Amino acid sequence: MIGAVIGRKQEIEILRKRYHSNKSEFIAIYGRRRVGKTYLVNQVFENQITFAHTGLAPTEQKNRTRKEQLKSFYLSLKLHGYKERRVPTDWLEAFYMLEKLLTESDTGKRQIVFIDELPWMDTRKSGFITALESFWNNWCYRKNNIMLIVCGSATSWMMDKLINNHEGLYNRLTYHMKLSPFTLNECEKFYYSIDVSLSRYDIVQSYMIMGGIPYYMGYVDGSMSLAQNIDALFFTKGGKLRSEYDNLFSSIFINPEEMKRIVEFLYTRNSGFSRKEIIQKVGIKDGGEFSDRLEALLESDFVLEYIPFGITGKVKYYKLVDPFILFYLRFVKDQQMFGANYWLSRQNSQSVIAWKGYSFENVCFNHIEQIKAGLKIQGVISRESAWPKKSDDTEGTQIDLLIEREDNVVNSCEIKFYGEEFTVNKQYYMTLLRRQSLLQESISKKSTIHNTLITTFGLKRNEYSGIFVNVITMEDLFKDV
Repeated sequence: MIGAVIGRKQEIEILRKRYHSNKSEFIAIYGRRRVGKTYLVNQVFENQITFAHTGLAPTEQKNRTRKEQLKSFYLSLKLHGYKERRVPTDWLEAFYMLEKLLTESDTGKRQIVFIDELPWMDTRKSGFITALESFWNNWCYRKNNIMLIVCGSATSWMMDKLINNHEGLYNRLTYHMKLSPFTLNECEKFYYSIDVSLSRYDIVQSYMIMGGIPYYMGYVDGSMSLAQNIDALFFTKGGKLRSEYDNLFSSIFINPEEMKRIVEFLYTRNSGFSRKEIIQKVGIKDGGEFSDRLEALLESDFVLEYIPFGITGKVKYYKLVDPFILFYLRFVKDQQMFGANYWLSRQNSQSVIAWKGYSFENVCFNHIEQIKAGLKIQGVISRESAWPKKSDDTEGTQIDLLIEREDNVVNSCEIKFYGEEFTVNKQYYMTLLRRQSLLQESISKKSTIHNTLITTFGLKRNEYSGIFVNVITMEDLFKDV
């Protein structure tokens, strides 16, 4: 049923190609919670999986014990035909039982072993990794028809214990892939597949809130407006996504509270912070562990790393770009008063209008390839950044997005979320001229500045509209690139 999978063309092609290889394959798939890892594997290999198991999720009170995980694994073995009536006492024995099951069912054809949420199975002092190493190195690797697929939402665990493992599993993965959230194009296809009719304007707003996560989008009820759906999911008692923030962090990170502190600090400034600023303000010790924290946030698509324009020394900034987290921290966390029409009644409030403006900037940062396609520069090497406003700046030199291109053009992008065509007035025209002049002083003399507008419904033509050389609309952001 590959046709039922939205997007994921490259991932499907890779999985199918690896399935038909003439050697055993060890594939790791990672990505944030609810992004569709399990669905992808089950759809691509429907009725072809020899053995499947999912690790037990930690509870709110505690992590699962080794004994609980082993019993659950044993029950999966029984479900797939294992005959012995004895729960394994350790992971070495558990994987030996799996070897026996696979040997008994081996017909010479490809055998797929799918272990989902693998990190949850690695409980404290469990010996799980050692047993997994033995299973692959001493058994699977010696055969030519095993396809071991493991998935995990705990990105830091997947990176440290599998992908960047320097011990027994060093260089043992035959392929690893990261599954990212849907693009706007894929969101539109997903809504169509579940019979939800939304305008592209509303799909963009749904992306600002749910961030292209198919599991979240699956809760949208086509009989209600988008605003009504948001009320039902976030602002009513028992709303499906009311508690997702805490669940998200506890399922992905070993140290969820520390990761929340970093994320919630990054939330306080849209342009992000340097590593030094994060360490100083959050009170985290610098070093390898902190580097691992940042890498895990980057790999989870929560945070974007970039070098701000105009900052000397190539200092990297870390900007929070995950729409769901940004929305939750802005409107749901610490909010005490909710009601059935909480979100619906605030659509025209200044706080929501301002939030939409910042959120649309993050939508654009998550769709750089679509923007480049709209500018017809897909093949041009470029560097994307922003020009953050300095604390002592009274000139308003902040630029939302800069695309510095190897063909000696700099696209200075203004990002505007509007319900109609955007109009340039005289005051804004003068502001843009001033920004252009300041920017020209900071770039190479051989470079040309193209003022670029990225907006929803385009630009209204008037005596000032010529300040923009390029206009990218919402339609461009929906392109399949």
